[in-house]
Amino acid sequence: MAETQVYKYTPKDFKSDQEVRWCPGCGDHAVLSSVQKALVELGIPKERFAFISGIGCSSRFPYYMNTYGFHSIHGRAAAIASGVKTANPELSVWQITGDGDALAIGGNHFIHAIRRNIDINIILFNNEIYGLTKGQYSPTSTKGLVTKTSPFGTVEEPFSVGELVIGAKGKFFARTIDTNIALSTQIYIEAAKHKGTSVIEVLQNCVIFNDGIHDTIAEKEVRDDRTLILKHGQPMTFGKNNEKGLILEGCRRLKAVNLGEDGITEKNILVHDAFEPNPGIQYMLANMKYPEYPVALGVIRSVDGPTYDISVQEQIEGIKKTAKIKCMDDLLKSGSTWSVG
Repeated sequence: MAETQVYKYTPKDFKSDQEVRWCPGCGDHAVLSSVQKALVELGIPKERFAFISGIGCSSRFPYYMNTYGFHSIHGRAAAIASGVKTANPELSVWQITGDGDALAIGGNHFIHAIRRNIDINIILFNNEIYGLTKGQYSPTSTKGLVTKTSPFGTVEEPFSVGELVIGAKGKFFARTIDTNIALSTQIYIEAAKHKGTSVIEVLQNCVIFNDGIHDTIAEKEVRDDRTLILKHGQPMTFGKNNEKGLILEGCRRLKAVNLGEDGITEKNILVHDAFEPNPGIQYMLANMKYPEYPVALGVIRSVDGPTYDISVQEQIEGIKKTAKIKCMDDLLKSGSTWSVG
């Protein structure tokens, strides 16, 4: 029996020789560090990683990775990543995109990659602004946000990334925040191991054009009370002392409660099931917003399903077995032929 190759890397092995040119303090730095830490744990040779990006600040990501990469065009990273994975199913393919790149010009590519369940990992940096083009509102900007393209406040309702993913029949959706490197690293590991499209929304800070947009839930003094880190099979409790939790009220909506009040104990608290095929509760978790609810972080949904790339390979192999045409000569001599004298 052949021995299994063991690949021992450090995060430094995944750092390229390029100068990282994001703004000092940008949340992208933390995402880059988290990804490099995660890749170390996967036991995959560096030559089997490919990072595909679109256009935006986050899309410089492939330059900073000592792996294969492709800096593509605006909104089209999902299409290129899909092709890379389908043609090279042995690769671990990562799509790097932003809220504008993925959800505006790239919206159709985004939802159809998810629908097809192509085995790629999509990291969506969500700073709720267009950073590279200098501060226009994006599809996830909060309604009323004053920007260069909405000087009196945007009147549009923002997209919910989790709602889009689950609505497009997504099998894996997780959310993290740039400052929580340990949580982010673990999520990227789980996403890489999942077979199918994995979407990870990163709540990321743009220090120049939308600084502090996530501070309401991310500041150290308040984050324990305003975020809920989900773990499969564990009660959905939160707070500095896990004194709060979620219950299902009337089978139709979630409710945040305090343990000890109105006879509520941990036995009443919902237990997280990321593997449940019915997305009902996962959908509600993905859409929770402060102040009525804590914002859910961690792996919200992770279910199995057939993947596009494997299905294509199986189809090709099946056709080969019954096809009469086995080579180019067979193809050229098939159908009607003429001899030219």
